[in-house]
Amino acid sequence: MKTLTFEPIHETVQVRTESDLLQALLAKNLKVLMACGGKGICATCHVHVRRGADQLTPRTPREVKTLSYITGCDADSRLACQARVLGEGVVVELPEGMYVERVEDLMSLLGQRAQMHILHPINGSVLIAKGKIITRSRLEELKNLNVEVQRLRDLK
Repeated sequence: MKTLTFEPIHETVQVRTESDLLQALLAKNLKVLMACGGKGICATCHVHVRRGADQLTPRTPREVKTLSYITGCDADSRLACQARVLGEGVVVELPEGMYVERVEDLMSLLGQRAQMHILHPINGSVLIAKGKIITRSRLEELKNLNVEVQRLRDLK
């Protein structure tokens, strides 16, 4: 068993050696959409490994490709579904924001200010910035989001 730490929430979790970071996120009941079903082709499990990156498996070719088009990536970025834990001392920072996979998920927030960035599930871009009012016209612009996510899920 290995111990991982999640920041900025200061939570730790024990995981089996060679389990992926996604399982650790789920074990802590952190909401991860897994829009692609853990295939490594979306942004919804994007994390930043702040310490212990050498204690994880190397990036897969698929992960490298996906990270290349995710907004907000840095040298420490990983996809939690692709990174397997090999050793101790891994510290993972969770990106700020909330991913959505359906425009309908935002309907209940219509007319309110976004409490955090609302993020695109495929490329991680900010759809609605923190503090901005969620408007009907913006939701209309995002209608294609449902189609994009379904297309992603249909990939083998």
